[in-house]
Amino acid sequence: MMNRVALNDHLREIRLFRGRVIVAVGFFALLIVALIARLYWLQVAQHTHFRTLSEDNRVKIYPVPPTRGLIFDRNGTVLAGNLPSYALEITREQVDDLDATLAALAEVVAISDADLRRFQRLRWRKRAFEGTPLRLRLSEEEVARMAVNRHRFPGVEITAGLTRHYPQGGPVAHVVGYVGRINERELERIDEANYAGTNYIGKIGVELTYEDVLHGSVGYRRAEVNALGRVVRDLDVTPPSPGLNLYLTLDHRLQHAAELALDGRTGAVVAIDPNNGEVLAMVSNPGFDPNLFVNGISGKAYSELRDDPDRPLFNRVLRGQYPPGSTVKPFYALAGMEYGAVSADHRVFCPGYYTLPTDKEHRYRDWKKTGHGWTDMNKSVVQSCDVYYYELAVKLGIDRLKEFMDRFGFGRLTEVDIDGELGGLMPSQEWKRRAKGQAWYPGETVITGIGQGFTLVTPLQLAAATATLANRGIGWKPHVVSAEENPITGEVVVIDPQGLPPVPRVAERNWDLALKAMHDVVNTPSGTARRISEGAPFKIAGKTGTAQVFTVGQEEEYKEDEVHHKLRDHALFMAYAPFDDPQIAVAVVVENGGHGGSAAAPVARAVFDAFAASQVAPQPVKTGDTAQ
Repeated sequence: MMNRVALNDHLREIRLFRGRVIVAVGFFALLIVALIARLYWLQVAQHTHFRTLSEDNRVKIYPVPPTRGLIFDRNGTVLAGNLPSYALEITREQVDDLDATLAALAEVVAISDADLRRFQRLRWRKRAFEGTPLRLRLSEEEVARMAVNRHRFPGVEITAGLTRHYPQGGPVAHVVGYVGRINERELERIDEANYAGTNYIGKIGVELTYEDVLHGSVGYRRAEVNALGRVVRDLDVTPPSPGLNLYLTLDHRLQHAAELALDGRTGAVVAIDPNNGEVLAMVSNPGFDPNLFVNGISGKAYSELRDDPDRPLFNRVLRGQYPPGSTVKPFYALAGMEYGAVSADHRVFCPGYYTLPTDKEHRYRDWKKTGHGWTDMNKSVVQSCDVYYYELAVKLGIDRLKEFMDRFGFGRLTEVDIDGELGGLMPSQEWKRRAKGQAWYPGETVITGIGQGFTLVTPLQLAAATATLANRGIGWKPHVVSAEENPITGEVVVIDPQGLPPVPRVAERNWDLALKAMHDVVNTPSGTARRISEGAPFKIAGKTGTAQVFTVGQEEEYKEDEVHHKLRDHALFMAYAPFDDPQIAVAVVVENGGHGGSAAAPVARAVFDAFAASQVAPQPVKTGDTAQ
């Protein structure tokens, strides 16, 4: 039987083809519907979102840092300004051989190892078409040399900007402060958006305390960029708001006079206007050059400052705590008269030592071996009789001494408008129980009577107390900023001084007696500061002080020439002038200076002379570099 070959079924093939076409058409129709739905989703439903993303890819916002506010003294002299600064930048994508370029540049301008290390560190944080700084603060001569050799260095540019500059240098370093690069700790507390593009922030002094005022508000530049992030053109700019200018109460002439009078010795000088609390001078010596810190101080230079035994970075005005020595005697004399423990005519016999009624063996020595003989209140201040105040302190007791000294601000912060102040210490029975877990001993009251023992003051605290005493109990908070100025509008806002509660319950006659005694310290032949009265521009009233650095035993004798310099007594002096119309109060501490009359009082006299000269000299206009 033969096999038959089946013929093609055309109808079946047609049906099969049509079915496949329908399936294909349906599949493509679904794809078209899905595509249209997706397009609708992207172009309509998500239009705003993707337009924003597209715009962000096309437009970048760059911060424009504000110009930092300037700082002037009371006469308009620039204490902190902004100078034009030139930096050397390298754009890596335009440099064929980076190592060769760096070597060639070193032949034209000075490039240190620190510059190279900073450049190598920063280059990897920037894209190839962005400039990386190699040298900061080029000199004018270096800029000129680079301009002549510009053709040799493709990809190397000189960029201009502003950098902080302190034209007065060391004498104002501790009060004005300085700026430095923002560190990680500071990043945690600042508004990063407002500091975008800013590399510097105040570190100490006015620069730190008034950072928010000086910094200003950041601006923005909108720029169109290509796919690689390169700027094609600027679209618009929101300008920054510059920081406010500050006017300080300081007089730089008094600052320099105080520094010169210290003559390289370690110490502090503060001058205050008793009528409003304005700080006229605030010198901590030795100082330092604040310009070293602006663009980053070298490790070697910082180590030299940090390890210097005289501690130039330490602000002695705000943080130096010293025994006040005999400078407390006018206050204690006033307390004795107010509490009725002594009268102005009451006399004490000074044989050169004092003993407690309960301990006749231990002698508390007077600075004068032979004693002062019969001594009343005026003589006790004028000749600084220790025995008088040993006895007075025992009569008053430590708690009444503390209560009275509290009225003048001893033992607490003055609340000056600069951060970092310490408050000193005025001891009491309660303080010793709390701080040391011990009872108070009578002998501790005795030595408190001459400003020794636990008693500590800062130079600022002593100056503020002197101002209050000179003003007969009317005190003001010390302050160093007097006004803020808008550099655009010129509007000036004056900062009003803040008064303190007046010292209560002091009879006018007692004020007269205490201040007259201070007058006689300077202006009578037996006064301990009589040397500074000669040729003085006005009558000065003051009190010398000598504070022991270490305790001298009962059987030992203090011989200054045989004692190491760092163990010699501190010299102190507090004073005000003119006597009948106080305009300036001064406190001076000369560390290890010896005697207040010979070491500290002449420094105060130099400040008084500078103050007197400033009252008759014409007031200067703004000077120095004030570039915005």
